[in-house]
Amino acid sequence: MTQLTHQFNDALIYTCNLHQAQVRKADRTPYVAHLLSVAALVLEDGGTEQEAIAALLHDALEDQGGEATRQDILARFGPTVTAIVEGCTESMTLPKPPWRDRKLRYLANLHQGDAAVIRVSLADKLHNGRSLLSQLRHHGLQVWQHFHQPPSETLWFYRELLQIYQQHSRSIHLQGFREVVAQLALEMPTSK
Repeated sequence: MTQLTHQFNDALIYTCNLHQAQVRKADRTPYVAHLLSVAALVLEDGGTEQEAIAALLHDALEDQGGEATRQDILARFGPTVTAIVEGCTESMTLPKPPWRDRKLRYLANLHQGDAAVIRVSLADKLHNGRSLLSQLRHHGLQVWQHFHQPPSETLWFYRELLQIYQQHSRSIHLQGFREVVAQLALEMPTSK
């Protein structure tokens, strides 16, 4: 059982401050709800405190300051947490590279990622997929207006992720992710 220390408490406060003004695209939920959910999934999967902290911070580099934030995370939480966060980051540059380029880079990084990066990534994408399904069921296809790529591209990305997770993970959440991908395929306008 993972024991959480003051460092996790510090990461919670840091995360809340860092993402305070950020909201989710489709439903305008405070972004920190996603980060808390990802950390919970990591802990439920047997993740370490450092993995749970990285789960809280997994979007910090691309959404909240890039290299300056990376340096701050390194100073506050150390090289292990920073390496996991880097492994879960698509891009730190602004403007962001094209969507497909970012996703291909992310997939390539996951193929080389260690178990901690895979665990945090799977928790992130599982929560994202569940949230997307919930929004699709509640609001219908208009949800896609909040995204910059067609639904078929999202489904492609989730299928590619599933292949990687099946090769590199024994997570308790793997079956849940399989189910999310299958349900997304049924909800996509391109799959009908």
